[in-house]
Amino acid sequence: MKQVSTAATNLEIDVGQGSVSTIVRLNGRVDIDSSPDLRDRLLELLRSQSPDAITVGLSDVPYMDTSGIATLIEALKIARRHKKSFCLQGLTGSVLRLFEVTGVLALFEAGGCRLGSSGPKEL
Repeated sequence: MKQVSTAATNLEIDVGQGSVSTIVRLNGRVDIDSSPDLRDRLLELLRSQSPDAITVGLSDVPYMDTSGIATLIEALKIARRHKKSFCLQGLTGSVLRLFEVTGVLALFEAGGCRLGSSGPKEL
């Protein structure tokens, strides 16, 4: 698993290969300071020839602001354009509530993902 720590922020981005998709595990806050690093990493993965599916693990993200949501929506749009699956896993607590209140949860569910701590649907 490749780990990227953002020096200016408290977000760790671990990238590894799962049985069905590339797994991007986040640990820390996804906010205005850390979103650009997350965006760069996700876009790099999405623009590469592989993988066909990316799962972003959010179970270790205690806080996310709207810049984090915007980053994930942008990644979802690019994934769809490239015919790749993009799912979220481990949405809980205040992060899940933010997705519900903003109406963004439906965007990811429409992509075939089962959101929450149980993880994504197998593709």
